[in-house]
Amino acid sequence: LYQNYPNPFNPTTEIRYELPVVSKVVLKIYNLLGQEIKTLVDKIQDAGYRSVEFNVGNLPSGVYFYRLVAVGLNNILSYTDVRKMILIK
Repeated sequence: LYQNYPNPFNPTTEIRYELPVVSKVVLKIYNLLGQEIKTLVDKIQDAGYRSVEFNVGNLPSGVYFYRLVAVGLNNILSYTDVRKMILIK
């Protein structure tokens, strides 16, 4: 999982990640209180580089987190990471 770009951002940012094997991927956005704001990805994806654009819509300025959970279909490889991003309007 890479740092989003640009950061700080308004109104969109790109979130990039790399998968070493075919994996079930879940990528979600959370606010500072830990409340889920949006699910960007929830599907099986092939190995390789991926990017997702996040458009904030009507969200207020502030700090948000994005969390990636990737589990290889063989259930041997799993990966979880969280990164911070800042929305400035």
